[in-house]
This record gives sequence, structure tokens and C-alpha cells, in this order.
Amino acid sequence: MAGIACARTLVQAGHRVTVFEKSSQAGGRTATIDSPFGSFDAGAQYFTVRDPRFARAIDTVPGICKRWSANSVQVLDAAGRVAAVGLPHREAHWVASPGMQSLVTTWADPLAKVGQLITDTQVTRIERDPVNAPGWQLRTEGPAGTQHVYAGFDAVLLAQPSVPAQALISSSGLDTSLTDALSTVAIAPCWTLMLAYPHAVRPGLTTLGPQWNAARSTHHRIAWLARESSKPGRSVVERWTIQASPAWSAEHLEDDEARVQAKLIKAFAEVTGIRAQPSHADTRRWRYAQTTHPLGKSHLWDASTGLGACGDWCLGHRLEDAFVSGLELALKVA
Repeated sequence: MAGIACARTLVQAGHRVTVFEKSSQAGGRTATIDSPFGSFDAGAQYFTVRDPRFARAIDTVPGICKRWSANSVQVLDAAGRVAAVGLPHREAHWVASPGMQSLVTTWADPLAKVGQLITDTQVTRIERDPVNAPGWQLRTEGPAGTQHVYAGFDAVLLAQPSVPAQALISSSGLDTSLTDALSTVAIAPCWTLMLAYPHAVRPGLTTLGPQWNAARSTHHRIAWLARESSKPGRSVVERWTIQASPAWSAEHLEDDEARVQAKLIKAFAEVTGIRAQPSHADTRRWRYAQTTHPLGKSHLWDASTGLGACGDWCLGHRLEDAFVSGLELALKVA
């Protein structure tokens, strides 16, 4: 979100922009994972809209974003009992359709069509351009370990979590004010579990377990649960996304995936009362999921070197924080 928001704003200001994306498509933590039973929002579950600039940007892609009915998010105690109503009724909760990734990929599509979005490519080093000083060149690694050098850049903007951004700057041997600022940010990890119960869709039975569609939990393993099939534009097959608590995720960050999955399925049954065996189970580990100590300003920009950084970690952990960060970095550069 931060990188594409930044890139599209710079393009609108008349700059030539190239986006390098490590994955096969843009999206980051709005990732949507497909399965034989329907999709899962493996990262960001929904978003709110508080900044009018974000609202105007969403209006440029009518029909993509839809209001989710889970406006009253339950708060559960450790045993899965409803303890309180959490998020306020007055604030709309939105999702992109058919998956959370759709908003970012739609905004990124114009860049992809003109070859300005290079996917499956990781930047491994940032260097001064020996031909066009004081510009920059980037060393990259693509599929099957292929290596390439891209040159001719006036500025390099890092739209990634603070830890890998700091690591890239360090391994590139760069002297920049960004380094000290990045070191102040803290981001917690998250294990995510995705379950499908197609046997729940039959006459007289459309859902399993609780009648709420989203909840925060105080269970020591689980922080968030959402019924994916309740989101607009999704398959009706009963599906749940469960996000582990930051503390539990950190404690079990390097555990075997099968062991993590089994423990989270057990915790899911304890919280929801759904003890049926899922027909599909998948897990995803996010090393950098939720900001616990933000930067405290919307972006970083070192005008003396032409290096900048943006991401939700600058302001918080909301999807809108990522958009605002990318937007304001672009406006600073432009």
C-alpha cells in the first residue's frame, strides 16, 4: 500500500517511477491467498477511512471497496465468551473485493501495463551510479537467482518494513540519517491460520459456531478471528482467518509450521467451540506484522542523498497509515 500510493502520486506529479516488488504481485500485507474453497485475507482484515485524501483515492476505483457487516467487533475473554462490544458502531469497516489485495493491485495495474512494476525481484544493494553521479543504481536478484543492475535513478524510496529497510541500507554501506531513525521502530510478528469448512454449507446450516463474524480475543494464542465468508464478494463456503497474538507469535516464530498450525487449530476450537475437522488448513508467518512502536512521523526523507522510506510503521499499523505515509513521502519528493 505505501509503495504503490507513493509511486502513483509521483507519476501523477510527472516523475518516471520504477517499482521493484519481491513477490509475484503488489499487495504486501494486504495479501489475498486463494484456496479450492475460496480466498483468505492473510494479512490486513479490513480498513477504516479517516483521512479525506484516502477517501478521494478510493473514489478513483469505484466498486472495489465494500462495507463489511462486521461493524460490531466482539471482544472475547480467554474462554471465548463475549466480554464486550469492541470497535465503535459509528465507524464503517471496509474491505476490498474480491480480496483485500484488490485495492493495491488495481492501483498498481497502470504501472504494470507500462513496465514500471517489476515483480519477483528483490533489491539486494543500493549503489551510486558510476555513470550518472550523483544518481543511484540497484543490484537485484530475480527468479532462479538471476541478477541484474538497474541504473539512472535520482532517488531511491524504500517501502518495506523498517527492519529489512535498515538491513538493506547497512549492507549497502550507505551513510544516511535514515539509519538512526529506522532503529527506533518496533514491529511484532504474527502467525496466521486459515481454515475452510465446506461441509457447513448445506440445507439448514450456513455457518458453524458463533454468530458473530469478527472478534478480538484475549486467549494467549489468538488475538483476532474473522469469518472470511461474511465479507462481501467472497465465496459462501465457511472460512475463518485467525491471527495469533504478538507475544505468542514471537515466542513461536521459528517453530515448525505444522506444530504452529496444530496449536492454533486447538486454540480456535477452544475460543469458538468449532471442533469439526477443517477440510483445508493453511498458515502464513509474517515476520513484520504489527507496529508496536511507530516512528512518530509520516515518512523519512534524506534530501542530501536522495534516499527515503515509508510504511505503516511510520504512523501506526493501520492500512490508512501506510497510504498516508506513501502519499506524504511522494509529496515531499515531488
